[in-house]
Formats: sequence, C-alpha cells, structure tokens
Amino acid sequence: MTKEREGELLMGGLSILESWFPILSIVAISHIGALHTYAFSLFISLFFFVFLMLKKDLFNELKNRDAYKDLLLTSFYITTLFALMFIGMQFTTAGNMSVIIFTQLFFSFLYFNVIKKEKIDFTHSVGAFIMGTGAIIILIPDDLTFNKGDLIILLAAAIAPIANFYSKRARKYCSSVTILGFRTIIALPIIAILAWTIEPKISQEALQNALPYLLIIGLVIFGISKILWMEALHRISITKVSAMIAFVPPMTLFFAFIYLDELPEFVQMLGIFPILIGGYLLTKPIKRILK
Repeated sequence: MTKEREGELLMGGLSILESWFPILSIVAISHIGALHTYAFSLFISLFFFVFLMLKKDLFNELKNRDAYKDLLLTSFYITTLFALMFIGMQFTTAGNMSVIIFTQLFFSFLYFNVIKKEKIDFTHSVGAFIMGTGAIIILIPDDLTFNKGDLIILLAAAIAPIANFYSKRARKYCSSVTILGFRTIIALPIIAILAWTIEPKISQEALQNALPYLLIIGLVIFGISKILWMEALHRISITKVSAMIAFVPPMTLFFAFIYLDELPEFVQMLGIFPILIGGYLLTKPIKRILK
C-alpha cells in the first residue's frame, strides 16, 4: 500500500469521527457554554495523551529543541482555531458548521497552490472543485446570509491550513501523539482561564448533563481523530487533506437526522452526489509516465 493511499484511508476514518463533532459539541455547549466545553474536552484528552506518551516513552521527543518552534506555532494556531469553532457553534447549526469549516479547502488552495505553488494533479484539482461544489449546494437551502457564528467559523477555516502547515512540519520531529499532547498541555490552562473569566459559572447538574458528550469529544474527537489527522497530514498534501474533509458535511447531515431528527432537504441530498464523485477523483491514483 502506498503512503498516499494510507493517508486517504486515514482521512476516511477521520471523516466518520469528525462528522459527530458539531453535533456533540452543540449539545454540550447548550449545557455549559462554548469555552467550558472546549476546556473540559481538553482536560479529558490530556489524560489520554499523557497515558500514551508514558506508555510509548514519548516524552523524550520533547528534548529536541529544534521541534519547539513548530510545536509552539502548531499549538497556537490549533488552539485559536478550535476556540473560534466552539464560540461560533453557539450561533449556528451543526450542518452549517460542518460545511463552512470545509472552506479551508479554498484557503489551502489559495495559500499553497496559488501563493506557494504546491503542485496538485489536474484530476485531483477537478475532484476538489467538484467536492467543494457539493458542499456549497448543501449550504444553499438554509440561506446565503452569514450570521456571526458562520463568520467566526469562516475565520477558523482560514486559520486551519496554517495550523496544518505547522503540524506537518512538527511531525518531522515528533510523533502525532507528542504534538497533540504538547498542544493540549499548552492550550488547557489558557482556555480554562478564559472560560472561568468570560462565561457564567456552571452548575454540577449542567456538567453532569454535558459529561457524556465531553468524554466522547475529549477521547474520540480530540484524541483518536486528531491522531488520524496528523498521520494523514504526514502522508498526503495539505490541500488534499482539506479537500477530503468534504466527506464530513453529508455524514453530519446523516447523523444529525438519526440523532437529532433533523431531516435534510432535497437539495441538500443532491449535494452529496458531487461530493462522492469528487471524492472518487481526488483519491484516484495518478499513473506517472516514465520518460
């Protein structure tokens, strides 16, 4: 199996997990607020990463001073990215969030393929464009006016490729677990202080109601899913990783229908087909002609 195919399979599994993120987060936010949800999720994921780092003796990777610039920049951008996402989800729907964050494909293409001239095959470019079209179709039935939540998440989408860039660089020095563990250690006290300062005090009952969702977000989304993300970034281009996120919006619509009884509209269902077609083109192996 090629390195690129491994990355594509990792993104497939990641997409299933990530599609639950806006659904679970919005429910948790309704109980304890956006920043508290982020803080408690980080707290839970911290135990997960510390356990893995101790078990695999990964703390030694932090002795490499060359890694710290990329580790710190990765931590800064990922922490900012998720803070914006959690805040934005207070004012929009799970479906809108999953589609708008997908616009990171546009920003990835702009940053890396237009400005930095990172090469991408024509077939894969067509696939990315078709997937983007499908995601936009899914968004159309609601309305084309952005509320403040949508705009905040759009800002997060603009930051995502930068976070991916430094994550990809940091992966050259450290394992995915070390990068994510380091980011969690840096982010937790900052987000916790902001949550306790800005948001109202939460009750024990509210925390208990949110706890099942926090456990899943902390262990599965911030834990397993982010490891898959880092490993995929290590194997395929940032633009391709961003494009394959287009699998998430239709899955979010499907799971929101099952869990929240939110029935997708007909035009939203139509948007799934170009995403599947684009996904086929984007993951299609390119035959190289040897001269």
